[in-house]
Amino acid sequence: MEFEYTGRHVDVTPALRSHVEDHFQKLEHIFNDSTARAHIIIEVEKNRQIGEILLHWRDHTLTARDTNADMYQALTRAIAKIEKQALKLKKKIIDRKQGARRTATPALQPDGEVEASPRPPRIIAARRYAVKPMTAEEAALNLTGEDDQFLVFRDADTNRVGVLYKRSDGNFGLIEP
Repeated sequence: MEFEYTGRHVDVTPALRSHVEDHFQKLEHIFNDSTARAHIIIEVEKNRQIGEILLHWRDHTLTARDTNADMYQALTRAIAKIEKQALKLKKKIIDRKQGARRTATPALQPDGEVEASPRPPRIIAARRYAVKPMTAEEAALNLTGEDDQFLVFRDADTNRVGVLYKRSDGNFGLIEP
């Protein structure tokens, strides 16, 4: 891993460098390739110590910033934030690769059939309608005055339930059992 340091209103001492590099040494299991680059910005504003870390890794930029009265504490907390972001990113990358592998080939049962989907479709919303006796023409007149897309009614002639629905061409469709 490459390190670049910038000090704003403060000199970057070898002790600060070794503090940061020792903490990143503990994170080598995450950044197992040598392409990671860290830019550490150390800044002092009045009596606030600010530690900011920009980490470029796998075409991603992770950013963490922490303010504290102690510079070492600010850098330690910023490194902890970077570790959290890196673990989340690495998990996301691994899940994406495994998910693609998982969906590429459907699982086969021992008898050669494809495994069924684990979740069946669910009913999201249910509404009750009052079924009024009327003719299909009366139902069409009632449906034109409403915002609904369909109307459930009982046919006055046959005493059977029917569904009248609006079609995309502006006409009506009738479903009868």
